[in-house]
Amino acid sequence: GYEDGEEMSFDELFYVVSRIKTVSELPLSVDLEAGYGATTSHIIDNIRRLAHLGVSGINLEDSHVVDGTRRLDDAERFAVKLQEITRACPGLFVNVRTDTFLLNVQDALVQTLYRGQLYAKHGACGFFVPCVTRAEDITAIVHHVPLPLNVMCMPELADFSTLSTLGVKRISMGNFI
Repeated sequence: GYEDGEEMSFDELFYVVSRIKTVSELPLSVDLEAGYGATTSHIIDNIRRLAHLGVSGINLEDSHVVDGTRRLDDAERFAVKLQEITRACPGLFVNVRTDTFLLNVQDALVQTLYRGQLYAKHGACGFFVPCVTRAEDITAIVHHVPLPLNVMCMPELADFSTLSTLGVKRISMGNFI
């Protein structure tokens, strides 16, 4: 496999997705990382290529890996890009990943709530918060962000039944499969 951070080319990703779609009619969501493009129009072109294959959703991150270090994008600039993407690609489920907890930013919960509300206003369909583990934080996100919450399986994370009770709608296994 490849490390996170768009280490594989988009053409390689496209090939893998096209192979999956030839053998499965199940709805398919693709981890598009930061979009595999330097400009919003390039990202939109990539998404349209995937949609043409029949992809029903994507994950899109609000961070980039630069010189081996993941860095959080400016929330407002990302929201504008997100809005352009969702307007250009209607009908596609866009699950936005925020890396506030993953990067252990100061005031991670406050930043997460702000970003979640902002992204909801700019077209996000779902909200993925990897590395959030505390029930209090999960509850706050569910109550204050008007999007289905996706969390990532972590050793400290509550069991699936508890997560369901807290309002989590999707659990990504990440490296814990």
